[in-house]
Amino acid sequence: MRDTGLPGSGSPVAEVLDAVKRFTAPEGGTVTALYQDSMAVRAGEYVTLLSPSGCGKTTLLRCISGFEDLDSGEVRIDGAPMTGVPAQHRPVNTVFQTYALFPHLRVEANVAYGLEVTGVPRRERTVRVAQALEQVGLQGLERRKPDQLSGGQRQRVALARAIINRPKLLLLDEPLSALDRNLRHSMQLELKTLQHELGICFLFVTHDQEEALTMSDRIVVLNHGRIEQIGSPEQLYHAPATSFVAEFIGDGALFTGTVEGGPDPALVTDDGLRLAIREGVPAGRRMTMLLRPEQLDGAPAAADPAFGILEARLEQSVFYGATRQLVCRLANGAAITVTPSPGADGDRLYRAEPGEALRLAYRRAEPHLIEEVRDGG
Repeated sequence: MRDTGLPGSGSPVAEVLDAVKRFTAPEGGTVTALYQDSMAVRAGEYVTLLSPSGCGKTTLLRCISGFEDLDSGEVRIDGAPMTGVPAQHRPVNTVFQTYALFPHLRVEANVAYGLEVTGVPRRERTVRVAQALEQVGLQGLERRKPDQLSGGQRQRVALARAIINRPKLLLLDEPLSALDRNLRHSMQLELKTLQHELGICFLFVTHDQEEALTMSDRIVVLNHGRIEQIGSPEQLYHAPATSFVAEFIGDGALFTGTVEGGPDPALVTDDGLRLAIREGVPAGRRMTMLLRPEQLDGAPAAADPAFGILEARLEQSVFYGATRQLVCRLANGAAITVTPSPGADGDRLYRAEPGEALRLAYRRAEPHLIEEVRDGG
């Protein structure tokens, strides 16, 4: 898939063109990890590679860094082809999931390691190490060893070591996965702030949808080695290009059926559920409707043609503090989640008890429709 419609201007800092990567399987034969994938990262961008485990995001990252070679296709950084350029000579640095710190070296030595290898004079190393540690908030911990630091502090050391060489692109391979929930959330905000201050492009790998939506300028969604969609968090959430993206990003219910035209257009599922849709969708199309929890509410007391209505039964009401989510079951057995809004219609749902019949409403113009491409279509 080509990366099109990119925001920003000028040449990409990093570019992947028609990348193909295969591995030999232990039982014999080959497994394709990347299928002619193309993408780009522009100046100042925070881009996230997002997918379930085993769908190619770390492989793509390793091909950009030089730890893996492509079978075909090309990686370019600042317009220069990277084919044959070893990892240590590429203008990128990587922050690994395991941090990969030297346990016998103090913090300052861990951070200075890359500068020492490249022959930077001692006086300059000292100044740049101090600057990097200040940027990540580790002043005063220079003489500690990794086993004397918390998980969050070790993460900051890995970041300082990665940014001290001033790379064109910083690659981050699930660097927050080992942290507890509160620390992880704090580090997400710190990473985004640090990226903005440094002005370095970040390419971040995660399987956590919330993390990707929170931190990214753009997200690259992969599915079994193929890029399904590239876009902003808002685009992926509100206008997913495929059913896979719709199901993987955020909460929501998907309904696939055939469009029925006329004065009251609807999507009719194979098991007979009828869902009102907006006007103007050609009859006979095979489509999937995405209904997000916040698009559903209690049905208005008076009939209103602007709304679609679903008959459901409440199974569970879950309190989340600022919101409450209702897990409901439709007549065809499909589960659907509702986040009622404050007000009369939503308040009726809040007061409902498990087992109670409910009438759910959504504005028929709001749900996103995805056209299903038939085989050979």
